[in-house]
Amino acid sequence: MAVVIPPLVRSGSSFALVAVAACGLSLGGCERVRGQARQGATAGGSWHDDRPGARHRLRAQDLPAISKPTYGMAEIVERPSGTEPRVPDGFVATLVTTSGLRKPRVIRAAPNGDLFVADTMFGSVHVLRMRGGSATPERETVFADGLRQPYGIAFYPLGPDPQWVYIANSDGVVRFRYTNGDLTATGTPERIVERIPAAHHYARDLVFSPDGTRLFVSVGSGSNVALDMFPEPHWTMIPAPRNVDGVTEWARTKPLGAAWDTEELRADVLSFDPTGGDLKIVATGLRNCAGMTLQPVTAQLWCVVNERDDLGDDTPFEYATHVVDGAFYGWPWYFIGGHADPRQAGARADLKDQVTVPDLLMQAHSAPLQIAFYERSTFPAGYRGSAFVTMHGSWNRSQRTGYKVVRLLFDASGTPTGEYEDFMTGFVVSDTGVWGRPVGVAVAKDGSLFVTEDGNGTIWRVTYQGHTT
Repeated sequence: MAVVIPPLVRSGSSFALVAVAACGLSLGGCERVRGQARQGATAGGSWHDDRPGARHRLRAQDLPAISKPTYGMAEIVERPSGTEPRVPDGFVATLVTTSGLRKPRVIRAAPNGDLFVADTMFGSVHVLRMRGGSATPERETVFADGLRQPYGIAFYPLGPDPQWVYIANSDGVVRFRYTNGDLTATGTPERIVERIPAAHHYARDLVFSPDGTRLFVSVGSGSNVALDMFPEPHWTMIPAPRNVDGVTEWARTKPLGAAWDTEELRADVLSFDPTGGDLKIVATGLRNCAGMTLQPVTAQLWCVVNERDDLGDDTPFEYATHVVDGAFYGWPWYFIGGHADPRQAGARADLKDQVTVPDLLMQAHSAPLQIAFYERSTFPAGYRGSAFVTMHGSWNRSQRTGYKVVRLLFDASGTPTGEYEDFMTGFVVSDTGVWGRPVGVAVAKDGSLFVTEDGNGTIWRVTYQGHTT
């Protein structure tokens, strides 16, 4: 393969010449110097290929054919002594010392700078008060406990003086009265959304619309590919006589691509008014939108989605996308456009050409869970406007991937370039063992980045201290 000499080298930079010589002749080895992304069949790889700065670009036409599923459940091992995540040159990852958190997941920054952290499997939400640029909390308290798998956290109304903290349980949404600086809940929770099915994908995220009039709630599917769903809606589920085709009538009366039976109101983004009323379905066919946020430039709602399993190592791609009101993203009948899932062969042919293709595709079985845009000025200028995404990793792949934090790249108008870049790696220790599974990501008031992982239950503060040579 011919080596393309980058412009920096042609200008006579001795540093760049050394870097190119060190990276060798392979495309993968020179990516960080040239800033080029792996594309097509070379865009993925395994944990062995992960390193801060490595870029990836996947397109819908790169989607591999369906293949035999493989399995590779990771064993959670203790974090090796002295081991820290790897971050780009000039950045430092520091372990946050906490005492009460066991399996931290979602982390959100309150307007006053406090960090709210969901200890999902233990039914509690904690507050970390960070001060003076330290990774040691000044205060650590339990804000609320006795919750049911709490995950998403949102403050309302938007702005510097919220009056409520909303928390998504697996079966609904509650809210607590809140004043800036509260370290514990001052009253009992008000249950505003009820009867959301809690089985299987239980992570519910929360985001308010920019004008504060709508609360978005993500609800994952109740299964991998809806094989337990009735072939068609029963006539008693809809206002139709017995001789009317159930699917046709369902499609006439429900949002595009809406599922039924055990999957009704699942694999969706829903919205409510701030009191939990006026339910609407925003978008359908999102198998598990585990993380949501607002894009700062465009004010669009974005989510990261875990796609389905058992179609092979590299199919289908995971994705991040802005959520189009009224759109259908494919699950369970299609994926990444009109690619039919063979387990739903022949079903819903009417939807084949109506599947919205996501904005940015990511390697299959990476399991993206949370997303946060970076709008501070502490990191280098090139980071402003990009989005950090945590990848939890999956059992459904022979060569381990995910288990890292990546950065999605956007242009100045807020449009994704289609590329993403490894930012925080080093959580995998072998082909069978991992010590960290990233979940939560939040940008703190001082511009530092906080990342949670629920393998060993650690939290990391990432700061920028300038380039080293």
